[in-house]
Amino acid sequence: MNDPTSTAPDTGNSSLPTVVIVGRPNVGKSTLFNRVVGHQVAIVEDRPGVTRDRKEVEAEWLGNHFLLVDTGGWLPGGTELDEKVSRQVEAAVKAADVVLFVVDASVGLTDDDESIANWLRRIHAPVLVVANKADNDRRENEMWEFLGLGMGEPVPVSALHGRRAGDLLDVVVAQFPEGAGRLPDPAAGGIPLDDDGEMLWRPDDVPPPRVAIVGRPNVG
Repeated sequence: MNDPTSTAPDTGNSSLPTVVIVGRPNVGKSTLFNRVVGHQVAIVEDRPGVTRDRKEVEAEWLGNHFLLVDTGGWLPGGTELDEKVSRQVEAAVKAADVVLFVVDASVGLTDDDESIANWLRRIHAPVLVVANKADNDRRENEMWEFLGLGMGEPVPVSALHGRRAGDLLDVVVAQFPEGAGRLPDPAAGGIPLDDDGEMLWRPDDVPPPRVAIVGRPNVG
């Protein structure tokens, strides 16, 4: 796979469903991206405007493979740089199969959230409102103001702590067309197997990473 931190890289598997994360700056989009991917790919800082270019990486949940796209903070009517970022976001959204509209449950509904929602209502892909930073039951109970966006029931999650991240991914993959993102079963043919039913190595396969554990004696 190409470097996932570059701008919109070619992942080599454009047939996978595309899930795009959008929202205003500093709502935790990159933290959610890293949580789903399983390691830190996107830079995360507690200030707006850190993510400028969109990033793509292949992700998987319960056998469902998809392209996950992290985008810069969307600021309708912002500076010239903000407008360039917004155009990138809009291009990514138009190619999406599912859009995750991230809002901040610790702050509540803002005018920028409403402006973004107004634009998202015009697209054809399913839009899921993700109430991030719902770190506890109290914040979950306060997220219902986002129902006012008219985009369905918000999905609470804490990307930082992983709270309800699995519930969110269950909802995401349920939006995929039947069979989309499911890779072929090796036993069903199309992938060479040895006499024991194991996949044969092929020259174009990427070798698995090698991990060595070293240290002086008696350090565990």
